[in-house]
Parts: sequence; C-alpha cells; structure tokens
Amino acid sequence: MTENDYLIAWGLYAFAAVGCLLVWMRLTTWMWRYLREPLRVLMAVLLFSPTIIDPVKAKVAPSIAITALDLAFKVGNNAWRAISDLFMYSMIALGIYLIFVLIRLPIERASRARREQAEAAKAAARADDRDDDQPFGGVGDDRYGRPPVPSNPQRTRVEPRL
Repeated sequence: MTENDYLIAWGLYAFAAVGCLLVWMRLTTWMWRYLREPLRVLMAVLLFSPTIIDPVKAKVAPSIAITALDLAFKVGNNAWRAISDLFMYSMIALGIYLIFVLIRLPIERASRARREQAEAAKAAARADDRDDDQPFGGVGDDRYGRPPVPSNPQRTRVEPRL
C-alpha cells in the first residue's frame, strides 16, 4: 500500500465514521441529556481512536477495526493493544467531558436563575400595567393603544327608525 492509498483509505474511513457518528447522534436524541452525551462521546472514541499496526512504518488503523478483524479471523496479536488504546482514549475523553460538565453546571444554574428573575419581573410588570383602576372600564377600542375587543356589542352602530 502506497502512501497515497493509505491517505485515501483514511479519508474514506473518516467520511464513513462521521456519517456513523451523525446517525448515532440522531438515534440518541430522545434520551436524557446526561445519558445521551456520554454515549455520544464513547461512540466518537470508538470511531476515531487509532492504533499502531506497524511500528516500523508508523502506520495506524482504527482501533475498532483492528479489534474486530483480529478477533474474527484470529490473525494477529494487535487486539489487546487496540483494546488498551480504546480504553485509554475513552478514559481521557470521559475525563475531559466530566470537566466540561463541571464547568457548564454553574453557568446553566446562573442562566436559569436569571431567566426566572426576568419572568418574575415581566409578571410583576404585567400586574402593574393592568387597567383595573379605571372607574368606567375600557371598551377596548379607544384611541389610546388598547386593542379592540372582538365581541364587543358597543362597536355596532344602532340607527334610529324614522
């Protein structure tokens, strides 16, 4: 396999892996957020983690493919190396994800508190803006900006009979 063939094969694999990851993300949209996100991280690790197959030429291959082929055909001794690489990459990725969650949690709590304060302020402003203090009540179609009431009987004009 020439260097060009090697790069073409990795390019095709990367394209297919991105497609598989997008399908996996679509399949996990219904799940609870704190279950969905680690599963997506694990799938990304499974699809994109490389393993060295030839230390002399510094050639790598996808760990999941090496593991599947070595176990299915009982050919090489790279399966344990690929499994250990998968485990190492998954621990690193889950650690980074955990740090991300720990940073995101206080930001989300503060955002939720700000949103609740804004909703409470809007509700208080709506309560203050009500026109309940008018002595005769508004019909809703005057010229001061209130919208017309749709079923108002006072809007119809009554003509006297001659």
